[in-house]
Amino acid sequence: MSAAVKAHGLDGSLVEPDWAPLKLEEVSALLSQFPACGEPHKILNSSPRPFSAASLVATQTGRVFIKRQHRTIRDREGLLEEHRFLHYLLMHGAAVPRVLANAFGETVIEDGDWTYEVHEASAGVDLYGDALSWTPFRTAAHAHSAGRALARLHKAAEGFAATRRKPRPLVASFTIFAAENPEAELRRYLAARPALAEHAAVRAYAEEALELLAPFYAELRPLLPALQPLWTHNDLHASNLLWTDAGADAQAAAVIDFGLCDRTNAVHDLAHAIERNIVEWLVLVADPARPESAPVHFDHLHALLEGYESVRSLSDEDAAALAPMLALCHAEFALSEADYFVDVLHSEERAAMAYDGWLVGHARWFREQDGEKLLDAIRSCAETKGRAEEQ
Repeated sequence: MSAAVKAHGLDGSLVEPDWAPLKLEEVSALLSQFPACGEPHKILNSSPRPFSAASLVATQTGRVFIKRQHRTIRDREGLLEEHRFLHYLLMHGAAVPRVLANAFGETVIEDGDWTYEVHEASAGVDLYGDALSWTPFRTAAHAHSAGRALARLHKAAEGFAATRRKPRPLVASFTIFAAENPEAELRRYLAARPALAEHAAVRAYAEEALELLAPFYAELRPLLPALQPLWTHNDLHASNLLWTDAGADAQAAAVIDFGLCDRTNAVHDLAHAIERNIVEWLVLVADPARPESAPVHFDHLHALLEGYESVRSLSDEDAAALAPMLALCHAEFALSEADYFVDVLHSEERAAMAYDGWLVGHARWFREQDGEKLLDAIRSCAETKGRAEEQ
């Protein structure tokens, strides 16, 4: 493994990657099945994202993006769930990557314990390529454009009727707090993931999170019937966008990385975009005893929401649901990450970061002053919107 290749650590530091970076010989063998790509001649970068090995590769005919994952994370069917959604989006005008098929028409290549996918390199500048999730936009203009990009994606996704994904690590689903009985649904969620179901600490922290989040579920529950199911991205951080240029007023040119996608709803996805970009959670990781130390970018929040609604208006119910959804949306992904750390990486230390630091830690933050201030700002936006529509 090259010492020069680093991955994003859980605390924001750069660490040795869990998955060996792609090698040119490996890429050459893979692309021999994709004659239209030509022979690769250089690996241009190695992604710092921690859950897979991925690189932009220069070939005789252009550039492609290649991703390798362990089959315990994404088997063939798991990747095809993502590829079907991407194809639908592309056919409905979304600016998303095209997944390439090999000479036999396959978009997923299996080789032993590994699965590979090859994407056409999307046009645009990877302006936030080294940015970690939970770090902010550089400008309010970027936040506004990201909101517009998410709204366009939601419009393109309408009509995609696939059922929700099967239980897998690293998927941002929405089932526990979509149910009439979250406690029973949590038991079903854990039972479908035996490594979590058998983990006493995970069960205890999940029950604590349910208690902390109960007021937000009570606020959301009467609005649930109005939230229309929709396949969503669920990880719209600035680093999952490509940009027109590197300027302060750059526009989002493409949405990438659909690994967390699932059938949820538009409000869930918009809440995730706020959660990923507006609160600097990594500051809280460094100083958990001072929850007030985590910066909240209210100017970016308003820009993101204004950008979204300039393309796709939220209904009154959607707008009212956004605040409680923000407090709830990260819960299932935190559990999914815990599943990955326990069952795939066998790392108790990192699993604790997911179920204690993120699941319970974030839930507790929303019950405190700064979390309530953020939620009240979103509630105020919903009330203002409602009054404006009445006039």
